[in-house]
Amino acid sequence: MNKNIFETNVSVADARKNIARIIDHTLLKADATPADLKKLCREARDYSFAAVCVNPGNVAFCVEQLEGSDIPVATVVGFPLGANTISTKEIETEFAVDDGALEIDMVLNIGMLKSGNDNYVREEIRAVVEAARSHLVKVIIETALLTEAEKVRACELAKLAGAHFVKTSTGFSKAGATAEDVALMRRTVGDNLGVKASGGIRSFEDTLKMVEAGANRIGTSSGIQIVRRAEEKLRQ
Repeated sequence: MNKNIFETNVSVADARKNIARIIDHTLLKADATPADLKKLCREARDYSFAAVCVNPGNVAFCVEQLEGSDIPVATVVGFPLGANTISTKEIETEFAVDDGALEIDMVLNIGMLKSGNDNYVREEIRAVVEAARSHLVKVIIETALLTEAEKVRACELAKLAGAHFVKTSTGFSKAGATAEDVALMRRTVGDNLGVKASGGIRSFEDTLKMVEAGANRIGTSSGIQIVRRAEEKLRQ
């Protein structure tokens, strides 16, 4: 597992000093070109982001671009709906790891969770964890589509299945991360799992709110703007 895994207690003071170390620099747009991906990886090197997060078909390219750095490539599985079969998610994970991905952000089956089929959800998470071969697995629970009780259950199932992080959102649903959801997720998983806030986080101020609520990883496509604003604040 990579070095960024279990810094679960990130303080706001620490985040202010080095916000880049908790940001997954993200590009999941369907129209992302090799030039866009090359830029993403160059920025990740320049700013020392925690990881880059890209679609599965772009993993090998980004691994090549980041060769010689300690920045891992993360990818998404079952993205963005979570409605793939367990076997599909397993195979997708295996291919991603073969291509060099060190972190897997999987979308759980939201319909199965909402219908109360906890066994299915736990087993699909466990299948991805096993297919990831000890690499980091983050479970996207898509908080905007869940009740509070469902959010708690999703986090508990992720913990039981051996995942390493729970994550708020894909960024492709009707809403993204909120500080309230992050706080609920942190209370549920305690200090043994990470909490990643993702979806709609575009400012330094919003990032700090997520950290204060308990997030220790941030997924955003606005990492550069966030870091530059943090640097401005430090100079003031």
